[in-house]
Amino acid sequence: MSLRKIIFWPHLIVGVCAGFIILSLSVTGVLLTYEQQIKKLAITGYDAKSISSPRLSADQLAKIAIAKSRGAASSIVFEQDQFAPVTVKAGRRNTFYLSPYTGEVLEQDTAKLSAFFRYLTVFHRWFALEGENRSIGRAITGAANFGFLFLIVSGLFLWWPKSWKWSILRNNLMFRRNLPNAKARDYNWHHVFGFWALIPLGLIVVSGVVISYPWAGNLVYQIYGEEPKSRGRPGGGNGGNGELYIVEGGVGLQALVDQAANHSPDWNTLTLRLPRNESSAEVTIELDSGNGYQKSAQTALIFDQTNGELTQTRNAETGTAGQQARYYMRFVHTGQVYGVAGQTIAGLVSLVTIFMIYTGLALAYRRLIRPIFSSG
Repeated sequence: MSLRKIIFWPHLIVGVCAGFIILSLSVTGVLLTYEQQIKKLAITGYDAKSISSPRLSADQLAKIAIAKSRGAASSIVFEQDQFAPVTVKAGRRNTFYLSPYTGEVLEQDTAKLSAFFRYLTVFHRWFALEGENRSIGRAITGAANFGFLFLIVSGLFLWWPKSWKWSILRNNLMFRRNLPNAKARDYNWHHVFGFWALIPLGLIVVSGVVISYPWAGNLVYQIYGEEPKSRGRPGGGNGGNGELYIVEGGVGLQALVDQAANHSPDWNTLTLRLPRNESSAEVTIELDSGNGYQKSAQTALIFDQTNGELTQTRNAETGTAGQQARYYMRFVHTGQVYGVAGQTIAGLVSLVTIFMIYTGLALAYRRLIRPIFSSG
């Protein structure tokens, strides 16, 4: 048996076994492509410019955020545009919006949209399973990601032409017209889509494996000769009893926000980590001059709210090479690390994957299933 056949059959078997799972990951990936942009557009209906009341202070907005989230709020995000809504983050996925002038919760019009994207996300990660079953869903999607990685590597081997003559090479690089049948069309599509999506798809799948398996995430650190780091936020975290912790007689959150904004005037978003730990007077404010997912454009400022002193500055250069690589893996999966262009490419690659799964399963059906009925 030739090496090509030895590679082909595992490629076919893994593709058939994991095909529908990968298909679900691809479909939800396409639908999640512009989640943040869509959610933001959905709240632009309110007219802040028509409000005559003065803008609320960061201290007031922080208290409102804590109250509206029943103590779950972890941070509030300000934008350069003074009329833009204030984003409140309560946990990893829960987000709602406040009017910076009235403190009114603006998510009332986007609740269904937020719920829709939340469902897509948990389905993408673990088939929307709950409780202990969530680990089962995570294991299935993780195995599918790992299987997909094998399909990419083995697929590249099977794609590799026996001869590099243009007459042969173009069959795997370009879509062909007037093919004799659907099988030839599916074969052509499968190879062409696979080649042109190879690099971005490889990044998405490798990062998916890193996200799915702790050992893969730890491996990123070990490649750089570092010990794996536990997950966590920078200093000034929000551990505590669910209440906002303000140092009595301190400078106040608004003064710290103003000081941070003046530290780097070219910021696009300013994130105030709500102080909730009574054992520390630190407050962390993060400035982002990028799109929110580019580490090189982020700076974290640590303040002492007792006297307003800037005690520490952290930026992309502060983290180790392993930390930066692990962060990169998280957001290269969605393409967000490269901005809207990256998101678009990730979405298109997910769409292309749907066609690859369809053509792959169609070819497998003709090879494995159709002969059974034909012989009967």
